[in-house]
Amino acid sequence: MPGPSGPSRTAGPSGRRRPRGLRRWAMDTRPLRRPAYRRLWVSTAVTAVGSQLTAVAVPQQIYGITGSSAWVGAASLAGLLPLIVFALWGGAIADAMDRRRLLLITNTGIAVTSVLFWAQAATGLDSVAVLMVLLAVQQAFWGLNAPARSASIARLVPEEELPAANALGSTVMQTGQIAGPLLAGALIPVVGLAELYLIDALALCVTVWAVHRLPALPPLDATVARRAGLREILDGFRYISGHAVLLLSFVADIVAMVLGMPRALFPQLAAETYASYGEGFALGLLFAAIPIGAVAGGLFSGTFSRARRHGWMVIGSVVVWGVAVTGAGLSDSLWIAVAFLAVAGIADMVSMVFRGAILLSVATDEMRGRMQGVFTVVVAGGPRLADVLHGTAGSAFGPRTAVAGGGLLVVVVMLALAAAMPALRRYRV
Repeated sequence: MPGPSGPSRTAGPSGRRRPRGLRRWAMDTRPLRRPAYRRLWVSTAVTAVGSQLTAVAVPQQIYGITGSSAWVGAASLAGLLPLIVFALWGGAIADAMDRRRLLLITNTGIAVTSVLFWAQAATGLDSVAVLMVLLAVQQAFWGLNAPARSASIARLVPEEELPAANALGSTVMQTGQIAGPLLAGALIPVVGLAELYLIDALALCVTVWAVHRLPALPPLDATVARRAGLREILDGFRYISGHAVLLLSFVADIVAMVLGMPRALFPQLAAETYASYGEGFALGLLFAAIPIGAVAGGLFSGTFSRARRHGWMVIGSVVVWGVAVTGAGLSDSLWIAVAFLAVAGIADMVSMVFRGAILLSVATDEMRGRMQGVFTVVVAGGPRLADVLHGTAGSAFGPRTAVAGGGLLVVVVMLALAAAMPALRRYRV
């Protein structure tokens, strides 16, 4: 018979032994034991770092050509519209065809675009128009790629491992946002911009190989003829409106990002509030704090990836995000502000993990691509809307007031939403 420390004390609902000690806190790596998911994760890891090389190189090259930050901002907007349009369309396509095949096509397209980036830099073309066109094409391919990539996860791991799989993917993406720019900054003086593009292109070859090794992922019901037009895209929005939990998961992210993402105010905070620490030093810490917190949250995701009340995890993490952003705005110490922003990053990681798990669990397979397409648009568009909102508020009321006020609004709106619409707080696996 098992004693006090036997299975009766450590077995979970499915009979699997629960991790104990430090393993209970560490990242849940069970999905990596599954070869198909591991290949998808490897492709994500390579893309996460490589894409950041290009993300640094393009604005650096445009600024070098024009000497104008306005052109750098215009290039960012040039990439946003294709991303939105093709993410929505890509979601419909991902529901209509083999997702592995779509990933192969789009990753190849992204790799070819990186080669073209390298070619224009290596030949000294120095054309902003060419750079903006290539950026738009690259973002279009990325918009087509992202929904298929995310929707595929639910076919590669069991439902109970979806939070862990999302935590693994989100952690490596956040790590790429830190390591990629640092690597780019170190490589540009040594190898130059052209070679940076080439490194990204070569890395994408690894991504294409990893995706090629995935199993086929066709629609589950092959007898039904599927299309990917405007009607199917609109069907996706109707599907969201008919499922309160899905709708609220999107709204929660919009509340957090639009009202509470303060990155547009970091330059002003560095120049005015934290200038005594060194403007450049302060700016770097402010931008790095949220991703560092997110990576830390991912590394210790064993503390939350096995939670069952996914709805409450989303609500709680958004509220913590708002409280942490408020604390950062109220702080006149750079180090305390950075600590609050790191906590906000942890909360953002938790929110991302469980919103992703809800999307993959609630949506049927025939709708997952379209749900992930909307998810991509929300994730990409929310912070950009926040830049406009916070930039305007910072000019009118001062940066600290705008940051603290935005965080407070997140808390109030999220709690009101949770009280008024119980579907999210009642949802559990």
